[in-house]
Amino acid sequence: MDITSAREQALAQAREQALDAAEELFYGRGVQSVGMDDIRGASGLSLKRLYQLFPAKELLVEAYLERRDLRWRRRLAEHVDRHEEPERRIPAVFDRLRLWFGEPDFRGCAWINSYGELGATSPRVTAQVRAHKKAFRDYLGGLVTDAGLPDSLADQGAMVTAGITREVEAAGHAASAAGALISSLRHAG
Repeated sequence: MDITSAREQALAQAREQALDAAEELFYGRGVQSVGMDDIRGASGLSLKRLYQLFPAKELLVEAYLERRDLRWRRRLAEHVDRHEEPERRIPAVFDRLRLWFGEPDFRGCAWINSYGELGATSPRVTAQVRAHKKAFRDYLGGLVTDAGLPDSLADQGAMVTAGITREVEAAGHAASAAGALISSLRHAG
């Protein structure tokens, strides 16, 4: 291994250590209550190395949310992909959420928590939260389309959606989703 690739590997490993510590602390205690010194202590990295990797705490929060998003959506898709029938894949999303909610360290949605703490002051955090929300909505939308159901069923969480996206239509989308669900239940019964 040459010096450049050894250095890159060491930086990548240090970055993962920092992100592992950040995820545990930010998700467990909240972003604002955790300082860079806390991350240093939990990661085993020096403050100098930590600031080389993430010159500002906001950049660390952004990277934490981005990595968590990728992992979270991958676990969701792995769970849902166990079901081949389109009509079974939508309930599988909620099965996965139920499992997640039951985990001992569950502290709610990392993106909503971060948005609640920093959304008004951090465009980077807001961008990560919006990207996660959009990706999740798009994923649900694909499942709904595959099952031949009304698109409105993919719109969920009106208050959260409106708060993050600033879309006042969120309440209308939620009402349409509820109406479609009620209509399908009436026709099924």
